[in-house]
Amino acid sequence: MKKQERVETILRRLQEQYPQTPVPLDHSDPFTLLIAVLLSAQCTDKKVNEVTPALFAAGPDPAAMARLEESEILTHIRQLGLAKTKAKNVKRLAELLLERHGGAVPDSFEALEALPGVGHKTASVVMSQAFGVPAFPVDTHIHRLAQRWGLSSGESVEQTERDLKRLFPKEAWNRLHLQIIFWGREFCTARGCDGRHCSMCRELYPNRRKPVIWRKP
Repeated sequence: MKKQERVETILRRLQEQYPQTPVPLDHSDPFTLLIAVLLSAQCTDKKVNEVTPALFAAGPDPAAMARLEESEILTHIRQLGLAKTKAKNVKRLAELLLERHGGAVPDSFEALEALPGVGHKTASVVMSQAFGVPAFPVDTHIHRLAQRWGLSSGESVEQTERDLKRLFPKEAWNRLHLQIIFWGREFCTARGCDGRHCSMCRELYPNRRKPVIWRKP
């Protein structure tokens, strides 16, 4: 199967499997999405969703969050990895939204990535899911599957993002990155598939003999 055929197969099968693509992180607006994505670094979405209800009740918007003491934010998110750093970043981020952006979440990559704790992936999630701007945030699932499906060398997360953007139509990016994540969590897991077991890998590479040793991000 040629690469373009694989691309078309992936688009078709993922749309059939996941016609709806809800954002896995619970949120109610761009601010709570931004905070939730920031907190999700080195954590599962499930764990983040367990702590954010109390955090967002205490700090539902930038002004309220900025008024909280760093120690109070830490109390709400203590069970997350890197909690101390995240608490510091959440408070300073809220303050900077007030100082620089009138209390609103900016809708540009440059402005988002200038905020503490916000890298390109976090900015991409917010731009795509909060503002509908085409983006292709690459997490560990997407990085792994892009290699197993022969879409990228996996040399770096940046390279994977460039390859996927080149291969897939821009209008599909915002739903497709979530669909790939869902497939990676459900079927093509890190340990449950090695490029030869899930139904997608078998369809794309029916004659594959050796496992795919993927490059971790």
